Amino acid sequence: MPNGILIVAETRDGELRNVTHEVASAGRRLADAGGGPCSAVLIGAGVTDQAAGLGAFGVEKVLVADDTGLGAYSGTAWLQAVKDAVAALDPAIVLLAATSTGRDLAPRVAAALGAGYAAACTEVALDGDALTALRPVYAGKAFQRLKITTPVAVASLRPKNFEVDAGRGLTPEVSPLSVEPPAVREEAEAVTAAAGGAVDLTEADRIVSGGRGMGNVDNWAILEQLAAALDAQVGASRAVVDAGWRPHSEQVGQTGKTVTPQLYVACGISGAMQHLAGMSRSKVIVAVNKDKEAPIFGVADYGIVGDVNEVLPALTAEVQKLGG
Repeated sequence: MPNGILIVAETRDGELRNVTHEVASAGRRLADAGGGPCSAVLIGAGVTDQAAGLGAFGVEKVLVADDTGLGAYSGTAWLQAVKDAVAALDPAIVLLAATSTGRDLAPRVAAALGAGYAAACTEVALDGDALTALRPVYAGKAFQRLKITTPVAVASLRPKNFEVDAGRGLTPEVSPLSVEPPAVREEAEAVTAAAGGAVDLTEADRIVSGGRGMGNVDNWAILEQLAAALDAQVGASRAVVDAGWRPHSEQVGQTGKTVTPQLYVACGISGAMQHLAGMSRSKVIVAVNKDKEAPIFGVADYGIVGDVNEVLPALTAEVQKLGG
């Protein structure tokens, strides 16, 4: 009978991603609740040195698939690595992050294992031997609670929704994992980081987003100044991206990225349902809009009715006085 939890660890620029810390911590809590040992598979090129760091988050064993052919994400190759790890460890639960990599890889893993799958979960727990999960549906208007009863369960976890516990202090058993090269149908030649900040929006603690209410692309400078003062990442609505003002990597919403920062500042964003689906679970929402009837005020914790061209420079000045 399958036993234990397997997490799929991700790295970026040679370091474990913050979201991997969240997934490992969630896996450890399931293990403590009776789920069995917590293990990880670490995939990439030159990643072996990062394996020991997973012990801080409660991982007991790490299988390392360290190969130059695995450096750039390939769904076929990474799936083979996860399948090999599952064959070696026989886990009952496989957890991934709901990142761009995880959203592609997780359903592949579930299909290959014949496993039940819960995507973009905000909570996971055990009900006896079964994994239960909570996930938003209908553009965030409702939540669905699932119970996966297949022998193996697969779930992807939405970033910024799981508490990190970095105090476990374990020294994991680290072993190499030799991956049998699959018949690759696609090959990634390189991964290029998007401009605009080192932190992915899904992992950002603070985000300042703009919409069509910013007026024009030239006015984006005042939004960027506020973001810099707050040490925040810049986001955008779909309308702005469609207009070519900002890159798609900054789009927040149903067809963009789903974010859960500590602070979300919406500037000139009306608050269409599609946008709210991507940011309504932010811890604190501040809205700036000249239309007092804008839907964004319905989800905002703090609202300012006014022209962004006047309000944002004033906010920036006050933040700078406070030292960010």
